[in-house]
Amino acid sequence: MADRAQARAYWTVAPGRGEIRAAPLRPPGPGEVLLRALRSGISRGTECLVFRGLVPASQRTAMRCAFQEGEFPGPVKYGYASVGRVESGPAQLHGQRVFCLHPHQDRYVVPLEAVVPLPDGVSDARGVLAANMETALNGLWDATPHLGDRIAVVGAGVVGCLVAALAARIPGARVEMVDSDPRRAAVAARLGCVYATPERATGDVDLVIHASGNPDGLSTALGLAGFEATVLEMSWYGDRMVPMPLGEGFHSRRLTLRSSQVGAVASTRRARWNHRRRLSLALDLLTDPVFDVLLSGESSFEELPTTLARMAHTPDGALCHVITYPESRESRDV
Repeated sequence: MADRAQARAYWTVAPGRGEIRAAPLRPPGPGEVLLRALRSGISRGTECLVFRGLVPASQRTAMRCAFQEGEFPGPVKYGYASVGRVESGPAQLHGQRVFCLHPHQDRYVVPLEAVVPLPDGVSDARGVLAANMETALNGLWDATPHLGDRIAVVGAGVVGCLVAALAARIPGARVEMVDSDPRRAAVAARLGCVYATPERATGDVDLVIHASGNPDGLSTALGLAGFEATVLEMSWYGDRMVPMPLGEGFHSRRLTLRSSQVGAVASTRRARWNHRRRLSLALDLLTDPVFDVLLSGESSFEELPTTLARMAHTPDGALCHVITYPESRESRDV
């Protein structure tokens, strides 16, 4: 029988190397809950940068996640997409499935305000997309798209796909998902978008959202923007220097290049929205089963050190990779 006073957590112990470590587990106090993890998700872009030790020294404070332990580049316990079941805490939450911005760990204690219940229509696996959906939602708030806009989303990873799917729900909008991987064509169709390779993408668009994490993708995004259009940059490059083609038509087309990052609620919503309300909306949006198309792999918690090493060094076109935990069961097959 497992020691109930001890948990297990994944740590990046040094750049390029991870391991499962024992973690003390104290009983929850007043205003706290004890969770048993059911699923967690790998944030492919950020977590792979953390795994490879590429968080710049200047950004190590800004890049800390909730409940992180250790410091960059390592040893560090990092991650922020966990779905668990409440084992102990307030009676009204006991047994409920909840989302928490917590690193990969099989059991953990957090403050009550750190968890948000999953809607009945959201499966355990789909629930791990909540952090990425929150990023996509905040990005669209920053981008301020309008009815009927021609929108290009460059980069069809998880965040890019979620942004494109939400944008495609704007009445009259035409959303083109631009990616070099032709396997994304089927995903785009499921999400209500059209697909194009960078060479065949439609130019002169009203809004471009870049989420590829590749400097070449940013060049593509700038090239697609029409006169006085906005290019919203959602990629994060770690410690890489990123060249940009700011010659040619950048000035004559009067382009706006703007950043977006989920750490702060978009300025257009900040007066009325807090992080919890935004995360609750992200979970509500995930009641649509179409987002299961973004769940493209699954492996056990015990395999996480080798899984993350493979994902960091061998891009294989996967989207959201889901981690399963011992004794966890999909409690809502919807």
